Amino acid sequence: MKHQIFRAGLSALSITGAARMVASHTRGLGAVLMFHHVRPSVAKAFDPHRILEITPDFLDAVLLHVKMRGYEIIPLDALAARIADPQPQKPFVVLTFDDGYRDNAEHALPVLKRHAAPFTVFATTGFADATAPLWWADLEDVVEKGAPVTIAGKIYPTGNVREQLAAFKAIYSHLRLQPGRGLQNTIAELAQGADLQTLKRTERLCLDWDGLRRLASEPLCKVGAHTLTHPLLAMLDHDAAMAEMAKSKTRIENELQRAVTHVAYPVGDRVAAASREFLMAAELGFSTGVTTRPGVIFPEHRAHLHALPRLSVNGLYQSIADFDVLLSGAAFWLFNKGRRLNVD
Repeated sequence: MKHQIFRAGLSALSITGAARMVASHTRGLGAVLMFHHVRPSVAKAFDPHRILEITPDFLDAVLLHVKMRGYEIIPLDALAARIADPQPQKPFVVLTFDDGYRDNAEHALPVLKRHAAPFTVFATTGFADATAPLWWADLEDVVEKGAPVTIAGKIYPTGNVREQLAAFKAIYSHLRLQPGRGLQNTIAELAQGADLQTLKRTERLCLDWDGLRRLASEPLCKVGAHTLTHPLLAMLDHDAAMAEMAKSKTRIENELQRAVTHVAYPVGDRVAAASREFLMAAELGFSTGVTTRPGVIFPEHRAHLHALPRLSVNGLYQSIADFDVLLSGAAFWLFNKGRRLNVD
């Protein structure tokens, strides 16, 4: 229902032309685009993570569209200076890919090279090592098995797709508020009970260090940090959260022999990353930190380079008309109640 309402809102802004009319006031300087998987589509009845994947054809269409709209595709390294520049320039987009998936190299890279588009991949070191599970995918598989899931004495039925979707949402909403590594530990226990080969999945889906080195050797590519194990940083104590960012930065720099100057906060919403994490990123010497808070970039973000919003290129809305509305910033202006900044 939430996605249906959001899609209806996008359609209304597109059909009425309202997004275009207000774009000069709402699109800001540009946008940091967020991607995850880029791969051919495979239809699934129960697919709570469809939002995290787009097809290579849609990536191509997005890049064609931003160029047609007069946007410049710039590297993340250039973003801070662009925000601070008082002279008006062409609007820009920055391309970012989270987690470090093999399909980024197999399916996204050819499209990106065809467009000469610079991009940043945020790698989780535990995924490159195949020592950390993709816990959200593990939860999906636990629920999809169809057996009732019991957590803290509460039973979640999962006998059909409707129940599975409801159970997944309820379990995730509950676990993401657990302190420490409660979310990761509980899902690990569920996955073990369901006899899932969790690290085999990580190895199959994520780039190893050799793969990351090959990708990093591409002139268009920059690799940033995405922590050691992909936790919700704000749920961890100070030292643990600091270590997740600092050690991942050092590990990537040692493995790739390249400076790591940007960080993406895992999950990245208000629950997962807030002012404490933004300050940590600055203390660790990162030039920028990107969230998943929705929004476009305004000049005011020059004072908040470690709390930057992103525009999620969502697999549920693989429509250029929808993307054009998002690029206009109109939907985010409404979402943020007219505020340019969402950094609290």
